[in-house]
Amino acid sequence: MKPLGPIPAGFEALDGELAIGGRTASELVAQAGGTPLFVYSREMIARRIADLRAAMPPRLAIHYAVKANPFGPLLREMAGLVDGFDIASGGELAMLRAAGIDAAKVSFAGPGKRDAELEAAIAAGVTINLESANEARRALEISARLGVTPRLAIRVNPDFELRGSGMKMGGGAKPFGVDADQMPALARYLIDAGAQWCGLHIFAGSQALDAEALIETQANVLALAARLADEIGAPLPKLNMGGGFGIPYFNGDVPLDIGVIGAALTDQFNSLPESLENTQFCIELGRYLVGEAGVYLTRIVDRKTSHGQTYLVTDGGLHHQLAASGNFGTVVRRNYPLAIATRFGAEAEEEASVVGCLCTPLDRLADQAALPRADVGDLVAVFCAGAYGASASPAMFLGQGPAGEILI
Repeated sequence: MKPLGPIPAGFEALDGELAIGGRTASELVAQAGGTPLFVYSREMIARRIADLRAAMPPRLAIHYAVKANPFGPLLREMAGLVDGFDIASGGELAMLRAAGIDAAKVSFAGPGKRDAELEAAIAAGVTINLESANEARRALEISARLGVTPRLAIRVNPDFELRGSGMKMGGGAKPFGVDADQMPALARYLIDAGAQWCGLHIFAGSQALDAEALIETQANVLALAARLADEIGAPLPKLNMGGGFGIPYFNGDVPLDIGVIGAALTDQFNSLPESLENTQFCIELGRYLVGEAGVYLTRIVDRKTSHGQTYLVTDGGLHHQLAASGNFGTVVRRNYPLAIATRFGAEAEEEASVVGCLCTPLDRLADQAALPRADVGDLVAVFCAGAYGASASPAMFLGQGPAGEILI
């Protein structure tokens, strides 16, 4: 028997079924026209952001990292909830523009920006988080050709990392950002060239559940930003402090204590050095804002026994939920939060593995889990599916195609 991850707070049973926003899983599937289906809850996203604002110091702006979930209706919903958006491609910029989001609220990071992407972003008024001196030169050349003043910031590769983070984005040799010792000269070059100097972006890591590690990293970010501002010899207009706030996926994971983080950051803001007194601060979060507000629903199409083990075969799988299958940055596969949606809250009766419909042994959604008895036609719910699900999975693998998505 292998334990399942913890189901996020906010879900309930209605008539023996999982309910999302007061509607049963079966109703939502019928509305969408079938499975597999991603369901995202407006109420849960809004509550998460409201709780975050209440915990953080008022001067800290909240940005949404679009890569977590770029679903159009969700982006439009986020426009009224967050202060800005962070993108990592020209495609994401096009999605935001299609959603009617002001490009002045957008910043663009990523180590491999093509000239066409830079041109589109500069022309729209997006802030570019430059990742190298070469990218800075190209951005200035494109801006001169367009006859516009570019909005340029520098992404810094710090000398530290976020302890315990799922993905380390700083510290040592990295493809991301400009090494801290090279950054001041590049900033002075941009200012002398007439660019609109927009400050720094320092992102050390992601998916951390250790509040003390995040507090330590935020203190390090502020100290590094102050030192670099002094070395540049110019005010620092803005500091994107990165993100790193994680969510519980696996058995034993404990939710992040944002109250402790917010209190520590408030103390840090109350004793800022002179070089940061007038700086605008923001954090960029993706999965923390939307991850727990999403559920992936898939229907059981077969029930079979092999060498005494029960398998529930679904019409979904890793082509929509790569992370839940254990094939998205996980070294040792562990079970995500999962339930039989049509028997939500029922007692476990058997040990069963939930697998997808793909012809590969990698397509697993739950291994040897304790579940209520489920049969063909029952719905399975995979939780924590609001981030890095639909857009981060190989939907076209074996010609399967994408899942449906709805925001309720």
